[in-house]
Amino acid sequence: MAQASALGRPRRVIPGLGLSFTITTSTLAALVLLPLAAMVAMSLSKGLPAFVAALADRRVLAAFRVTILAALGAAVVSAVCGMLLAWVLTRYRFPGRRFIDAAVDLPFALPTAVAGIALTALYAPNGWIGALLEPLGITVAFTPLGIGVALVFVGLPFVVRAVQPILEDLPADEEEAARLLGATRTQIFLRVIMPAAAPALITGFTMAFARGLGEYGSVIFIAGNKPMLSEIVPLLIVIQLDQYNYVGAAAIGTAMLMVSFVMLMVINRLQAWAAAR
Repeated sequence: MAQASALGRPRRVIPGLGLSFTITTSTLAALVLLPLAAMVAMSLSKGLPAFVAALADRRVLAAFRVTILAALGAAVVSAVCGMLLAWVLTRYRFPGRRFIDAAVDLPFALPTAVAGIALTALYAPNGWIGALLEPLGITVAFTPLGIGVALVFVGLPFVVRAVQPILEDLPADEEEAARLLGATRTQIFLRVIMPAAAPALITGFTMAFARGLGEYGSVIFIAGNKPMLSEIVPLLIVIQLDQYNYVGAAAIGTAMLMVSFVMLMVINRLQAWAAAR
């Protein structure tokens, strides 16, 4: 219980509302809101028709299609594999479990450019895995498939870390009771485990998808960056800047900002829904 002052008002560790609110809003405006507002203003500096024309370019539309589809596909794979990995780490004890559990967080700490180089060396036609896939007619590096591999690498930890605490807190007696009542393993998974894990799984999926939309470093090395085929939106923004087309780059960035904002709203709604359950 907070100690009361002489006037009967509770003491607060952080200074008053006015000072705290001013510092917070000023920092937020300087570091986030003003740069984003400047980007939006630059994208519209030549008028709305120029903004629409910059986004309607075939190369830009192709880059958005590749980015969104690759991020969506990678998020689905991350959701499935992340759920399985979280289940194994939670319910089983085996040699090397702690190492695998720690390795899940590696994409958070590893520079994305380093991850991209490592994945390219691994899945290139002369790489350890790429050399095995090449005789089967499967090419990973320098194709859209390589983009998906890189996005799974960076998105998988979001799903694992979102689902793992839920599975750890899920009482084992509920599964045992369902088993004693004659439920099969499939029924236990679908009717006991999934209802509890679904909100966290959806949140992890959404976060992996949002991360995939803006990923750059781990993708550019393995994607091949072929226009209309394996070129992603973040790379196209860099290309526009290299060509001094700042308005075009700002227009593409504004479109990505709108998509990211929608994804942020979805994540917040999912988290609120999960907390209310």
